[in-house]
Amino acid sequence: MRENGNIAVHTENIFPIIKKWLYSDRDIFIRELVSNGCDAVSKLKRLASMGEAKVEENEAYYIQVIVNDKDKTLQFIDNGIGMTAEEVKKYINQVAFSSAEEFAEKFKDQKEEGNDIIGHFGLGFYSAFMVSEKVEIDTLSYQEGAQAVKWISDGGMEYQIDTSSRAERGTTITLYLDKDNEDFSGEFKVGEIVNKYCSFLPVPIYLENANPEEDKEEKGEEQETKAPTPINDTNPLWLKKPSECKEEEYKEFYKKVFHDFNDPLFWIHLNVDFPFKLKGILYFPKLKHDFESTEGQIKLFNNQVFVADNIKEVIPEFLMLLKGTIDCPDLPLNVSRSFLQNDGYVQKVSNHITKKVADKLNNLFKNQREDYNKYWQDIHPFIKYGCMRNEKFYDKVKDIIIFKNIQDEYVTLNDYLEKNKEKHENKVFYVTDEQQQSQYINMFKEQEMDAILLPSTIDNHFVQLLEMKTENVSFNRIDSDITDSLKNAQDEGSEEDNKKMQEELEKLFKEVLGSDQLKIQVENLKSQQVPAMILLSEQSRRMQEMSKMFGGMGMPGIMPQEETLVINKNNKLINSIMTLKDVDSKKQQVNMICQHVYDLAMIGHKQLDAKSMTNFIKRSYEILSSVASGE
Repeated sequence: MRENGNIAVHTENIFPIIKKWLYSDRDIFIRELVSNGCDAVSKLKRLASMGEAKVEENEAYYIQVIVNDKDKTLQFIDNGIGMTAEEVKKYINQVAFSSAEEFAEKFKDQKEEGNDIIGHFGLGFYSAFMVSEKVEIDTLSYQEGAQAVKWISDGGMEYQIDTSSRAERGTTITLYLDKDNEDFSGEFKVGEIVNKYCSFLPVPIYLENANPEEDKEEKGEEQETKAPTPINDTNPLWLKKPSECKEEEYKEFYKKVFHDFNDPLFWIHLNVDFPFKLKGILYFPKLKHDFESTEGQIKLFNNQVFVADNIKEVIPEFLMLLKGTIDCPDLPLNVSRSFLQNDGYVQKVSNHITKKVADKLNNLFKNQREDYNKYWQDIHPFIKYGCMRNEKFYDKVKDIIIFKNIQDEYVTLNDYLEKNKEKHENKVFYVTDEQQQSQYINMFKEQEMDAILLPSTIDNHFVQLLEMKTENVSFNRIDSDITDSLKNAQDEGSEEDNKKMQEELEKLFKEVLGSDQLKIQVENLKSQQVPAMILLSEQSRRMQEMSKMFGGMGMPGIMPQEETLVINKNNKLINSIMTLKDVDSKKQQVNMICQHVYDLAMIGHKQLDAKSMTNFIKRSYEILSSVASGE
């Protein structure tokens, strides 16, 4: 039977193979060869279920991966369907001819499920030559009377095929590793790769070392014989019906797959059979800090074979903040990812996932509001980012977006507007730093006014979205404006007296501070505790932040900083300044107090620079010394 020949290449199919060949991950060949073994078993089981193949009752199917560090070989063995000589010539000698696709097409009209054939990734068997100088196939078909076949190729375009003495049904593929890839004969490395790609294949996988005794002798370990156990989970949690899964199972699966010691907040179990097949579990992780929200991981599987993490063409981008597993059996993975992006099936999958996530959030808001409030600190970056990236998602969740207010309550935007419409209609005041802006918060609380907390980096952009989407509503930071609710309705002084006080205080503070450009505003505030405060208009502050985003460069026409010093004439200290400012013996003290009032107002607004802080501390000691000495 011995035969020599040249491998035929289907030029119309070679492009996807070449594209895959350029992968930087050399280890992908292990996924391909283990998947081929799984295909072989799946085909046999299907034929047996239709009565077209004879197998032992309760036969134990398997895939073996055998490493041999001594001989620098790597073997993949299965007891699946096997191949005849004609099939080897057809499927092995003709590159890019997919036997899996032909098999699925042949039995597509059968009632039994036949789409669990994995082998359509593009690389297939020939990925073995990425790391090998020679590859050998030894195979025996399930068909009665079939002759075992051995096929050998040294990696070029030539092959040799002959009969074999193999007596057991199935296939053994032996890779003789080249010098640059001998590390793939190590048990630890191969085990890591099999776990990466094949942890959830439906056929048990056994990793074995051809030289275990030698390895143990070298390490000085005692020899111990143990029954082999599969290294994969053949029935992952996402394949089960949600009604059959317990809470602890979800948590254990999450910790196992994502190596996270913390429990997830909650999860969504996807289980769709029509109009497309989609199964998976999406987890909402507990975040340690705001920036950790960028560390999500969505693992994409195809018939339980790991494909890649975070494929944006399939998984909506904003869902990358989550963690989860998604199994899509019908994804066109043998084409370029640019086609995936425009593929109708892929878009339907993406839209369905988005809808299910929005439905879950709405259900939590309506039926488990207390839990939803507890989760908000962890899930709000995801929801806000999703709203900014996906308009359909925004439309589905806009009414369940909540905000924590300065009263430590969670409210929706409509709740806030309704509560405060009489005091500041259509204005939403917000806090970005509770500690830095505590003075303003206290003033709001004194007047029974409300503000919401928006401390996260994403909130600056989210506010702009809400203003665009919500008619006639504006967002203003709590230190951007003095509302009428903070002022005394009745001002005891006459218009002339008020004007005079404005002019005198403005002149005094500008002289003391040495700034002609400083904007000063004198107000009669309800609060007597605050002598002065700094305001920065919302528009000015946003322009400053935009300038920072561009490094302060390339932004002509950026508005200069427009900070306003608001002086409270209802404060005793301010009135004392007015009384003492014309007393020559008190002039130095008045100047010192004015500078101190300004610095205190600035500290309530933002951090002082190094020079200003040094002067503030020095002046504080001088004031304390003056008080202590009775001057």
